[in-house]
Amino acid sequence: MSIKLIQERLNSYNCKSELEEEQAIREITQEVALAALGRTECFKFGVFQGGTCLRVFYGLNRFSEDLDFILKEPNRQFNLVPYLQSLSEELFAYGYHVEVTDRSKADIAVKKFFVKDDSIGKVLQLNYAAKTGSFRKIRIKLEIDTNPPFGGGAEIKYLDFPFVSSVTVQDKPSLFADKMHALLCREYTKGRDWYDFLWYTSQGIEINYEFLASALQQQGPWKGQAVDVNHKWCMAELEKTIQSIDWRATAEDVRRFVRVGEQPSIDLWSKELFLNQLGKLK
Repeated sequence: MSIKLIQERLNSYNCKSELEEEQAIREITQEVALAALGRTECFKFGVFQGGTCLRVFYGLNRFSEDLDFILKEPNRQFNLVPYLQSLSEELFAYGYHVEVTDRSKADIAVKKFFVKDDSIGKVLQLNYAAKTGSFRKIRIKLEIDTNPPFGGGAEIKYLDFPFVSSVTVQDKPSLFADKMHALLCREYTKGRDWYDFLWYTSQGIEINYEFLASALQQQGPWKGQAVDVNHKWCMAELEKTIQSIDWRATAEDVRRFVRVGEQPSIDLWSKELFLNQLGKLK
């Protein structure tokens, strides 16, 4: 019965390619994992954030690979492992046989884990992977920041698949602030960051500047500089970044995360497009 539920969920995606099928199964796995964590006390201490949060709870139209969390309060001793045991048991009930690997380092605040499964693709009826005779192992990275910036906002959201579960998530202004930090500080250009920027600005979402300032103070080129972070400062810094990017390469970086029908929009990516969108920043 549990496998049937996963199969029905997959069918609802109406996938148009092998890649979309793979992305859909990963996303379904993410939702089961989140629901499982919602049955524990994980969200008493932690907050869900990042691209998968934006897609699952706020309607972002691209796929995402990871599950990202921050603690509500700094605690370098926080241990996620007991909650991951509950996650593994729940996934097993739905036909998965997962392997959880701890890649955390004692001196690093962001703890990293990997959840891997190569069994679910063998029991589902697949339209595309079945034609090639292969299905890549599902691999989901979980990260939790045990020393988060201050000033973030959160709210409670609910999943109804595979069962009703509550998840504490970052609010949209704080999510945008976190994305702004990535846009300004990431050491390489990531197409998904800029896809999300288009989404945030098209939605008219404001930035939680307090949270962004705290993050910039913690990490990146402005670490320890107590920058006066406001709308004007962000506009100026983002314009510099937009002017310097190879937009053709950046567009190609995001293609595998968007569905077939949206590919023509990715073809429009250019310096001019993003400078125009920058004018919508609040």
